[in-house]
Amino acid sequence: MKLTHAFSATLLCTTLVIAVAPRGAQAQDAPDTVLVEQGRMVATGADCMACHTAPRGGKPFAGGYAIESPLGAIVSTNITPSKMAGIGTYSEADFARAVRQGVRKDGAHLYPAMPYDAYAELTDADIRALYAYFMHGVQPVDDAPKVQTALPFPFNIRLSMVAWNLIYARKEPFQPDPAKSAELNRGAYLAGALGHCSSCHTPRGLLMGEDSSAYLAGGFVGSWFAPNITSDPVSGIGGWSTDELVTYFRTGHADGKNQAGGGMAEAVENSLQHLPEADLRALAVYLKSAPAIRDPRETQPAHEIGTPVSNEADIRGVFPSNAHDSLRTGAELYSGYCASCHQPNGAGSENQAYPSLFHNTATGAIEPANLVATILYGIERNAGGEEVLMPHFGTGSFVGTLSDLQVADISNYVLSSYGNPQARVTPADVAVSRTGGPQPLLARMQPYIVPAMITGAVVVLLILLALVLTMRRRGLAALVGHP
Repeated sequence: MKLTHAFSATLLCTTLVIAVAPRGAQAQDAPDTVLVEQGRMVATGADCMACHTAPRGGKPFAGGYAIESPLGAIVSTNITPSKMAGIGTYSEADFARAVRQGVRKDGAHLYPAMPYDAYAELTDADIRALYAYFMHGVQPVDDAPKVQTALPFPFNIRLSMVAWNLIYARKEPFQPDPAKSAELNRGAYLAGALGHCSSCHTPRGLLMGEDSSAYLAGGFVGSWFAPNITSDPVSGIGGWSTDELVTYFRTGHADGKNQAGGGMAEAVENSLQHLPEADLRALAVYLKSAPAIRDPRETQPAHEIGTPVSNEADIRGVFPSNAHDSLRTGAELYSGYCASCHQPNGAGSENQAYPSLFHNTATGAIEPANLVATILYGIERNAGGEEVLMPHFGTGSFVGTLSDLQVADISNYVLSSYGNPQARVTPADVAVSRTGGPQPLLARMQPYIVPAMITGAVVVLLILLALVLTMRRRGLAALVGHP
């Protein structure tokens, strides 16, 4: 069996153990052990844990994680080998069909929040290994998630995914390009089949399918904006070195570039940091080769924008120490809520655990959504041996709940002082982020779909009635005219 680079070290170690171990049962079981371990690495690369494990103490792969989509929350299912609540009764063929085609054993269709349109590219060898891991390397959990997916009509009609799949889910198992290096092919496989990077980093069209003409050019994922990761040196990651990308994948942070939040922080924590160095480097090399796409509004790389600025001298001592409601402007709000960590001049802490707010893609980009989301939802990730926490200032904050206007004022102060002055944030923008991000047209149409269907049915019935009456009149006239 041909093994990918990610698992060659595992095979080597296991082979050495077999070589020195006595012949017999241990040697006989070794191939299964290798296959299960290979499957564990495939599951890690595919980031299965992030979506199929409930946050804050959920049992691994037991489901219950609510994936917020523009059409409603899609709750992940139990994919442990439990025969009561999981996939314990699935054959390998059933499993492959679910992973690659999005069809469960009972014939029901999955929603593409489970990125089967990307997993369709998984090789037969990796599907086999993944199945072995879930059947033999995962602890069964006999409890189904307490909350189930309940999308509004008509999106709750899973059969509608048949048409969606015909349009958007048409990939085949990955075949290496003989004209490209092994490293580039490995990177393409990691980005496409396993990492499903385009699921977040490619904008979606009217029917929520990926826009292939803007591959990896960036798109909204709820309140967060998955940035352009094409090779463009201005709008994308063309100005990042391979080493910087590898560091970012491993830790969620690259000095002078960016830090991971939202779904990307989950990907780093649950998947990327656990992959072999060779895989991370292959992924970086592939992304730096992806066709460049530039946002015409951007003329300078986001990570090059900004300088240190401090307005502390202008606002200190303006109000007495016991004054109430003294944080009114963006500068005052920044001083009160942000400067203690990010420094009065925006330079961040010396070790950059609290990052600089200049030379930072979250503040230098033309799209300021991630700055707003960071303030509202905070940052939390455990990667590279360090736990990073920035408290949120949204509803229920233990630091302080900021209004939409206050978040907008802080954001605009940061953008004008340290980031891209062309980007602006309004209270309405904050309100949109607070409610889950921009709503696509399909989601906005949902309240009108049922009335439109009823109206359409009534119109059709009236037309049919008119036709019947017309035919009857003609028939009667014919009888009268021809006794």
